Amino acid sequence: MATATYVITPPALAPPGQPDISYHPDPVKYQARREKRIKSGGLEKELPHGLPKQLAGKLVWEGDNLAESYDWTYVLDASQLDEIDLAVKHFKSLGLSLGHINQETFPLPKLHSELRRLSDELHNGHGFFVVRGLRVDKHSREENIIIYAGLSAHIAPKRGRQDKKFDGKPAAVTISHIKDLRGPGNNELIGSPAFTTDKQVFHTDSGDIVSLFALETAAEGGASKLASTWRVYNEIARTRPDLIHTLTGNWDIENFAERKFISRPLMYYQPVTASTPERVILQYARRSLVGFGALPRSHNIPPITEAQAEALDTLHFLGEKFSVNTYFQKGDIQYVNNLALFHARDGFTNTAEKQRHLLRLWLRDPENAWETPEPLKWRWTQLYEGWTPDEEVLPLEPYIRTAGNKSG
Repeated sequence: MATATYVITPPALAPPGQPDISYHPDPVKYQARREKRIKSGGLEKELPHGLPKQLAGKLVWEGDNLAESYDWTYVLDASQLDEIDLAVKHFKSLGLSLGHINQETFPLPKLHSELRRLSDELHNGHGFFVVRGLRVDKHSREENIIIYAGLSAHIAPKRGRQDKKFDGKPAAVTISHIKDLRGPGNNELIGSPAFTTDKQVFHTDSGDIVSLFALETAAEGGASKLASTWRVYNEIARTRPDLIHTLTGNWDIENFAERKFISRPLMYYQPVTASTPERVILQYARRSLVGFGALPRSHNIPPITEAQAEALDTLHFLGEKFSVNTYFQKGDIQYVNNLALFHARDGFTNTAEKQRHLLRLWLRDPENAWETPEPLKWRWTQLYEGWTPDEEVLPLEPYIRTAGNKSG
């Protein structure tokens, strides 16, 4: 099969003093920077105090052999699909807005226990799974959104806010459409690869769980890749402990939605407790540090350092090395522990007949949720608190959300 061709977004204009690094990782520049910094000497040889030399458990995996020990695909059978269809009819009969979708209004009495088991897999197992078999073409766009939000409510009941306004008015937008929206009037506004056919490099989203529902896949390309943050941590801790110091130190991170920046680490360590194992958490998006498209890194934000530039590339290339391809199919829903895994997407091509279109939710399951690191709690409050079901919006059509839109 021929390699997919897609548009590569030109590098965003870098602010003064920024290292020679852009959104698309360059292996040649990475290797040169790595060699120069090692040769210069003076790098930390020991890990930060208290951090483990190696993490262990089901969350430590490599994509090359994961399928030998873990079947991540949960295939819905005919009776489960029928139960979902009945739940759709029930919700529609209530005459409620979509913000009212929850376990009670979208009842799944037989499937519920299986979905709760899958939530446990997210938080205490391998950190991801795929639900397969939904009959997308049988349902309207609104019904597919009802199904997505309804199923998800049994896995992780809290939906996260992805935008604070809709149609120019305040709103709690909890679903995003991940689709190529380039075209006249949009090209000069798009500041996120989610709304292009470009590749998305390794990153995390916001919130505990990121989920994607494939309404349609691309004509070619667009592979969804996941990697274990814990396996990447182990590799960096073993080979470059100085970069663990860098990742756990403060970074100046741009918030494009609010046009400001905050200082916080990218990586967090949580020691073992009486009820939880020790954990490492990663939270970052490369574009918030180097810019993308119409949203370059602002000139009033301090540039990142050479050490931070190397750390960013190290995360990406180790993510690629240890990643697994989930082979997304139409009708699949992918659920990912966004604190323990990070993800990427290959570039893709669409045709007139086949246009990649995903729906995204940011979720949280209070019953199984990990402790939120202190520097992230303000953000989690923004995501999961402060609105009513009547204020919640689940748009039926795609639009460029504020955080990826130059016009704000």
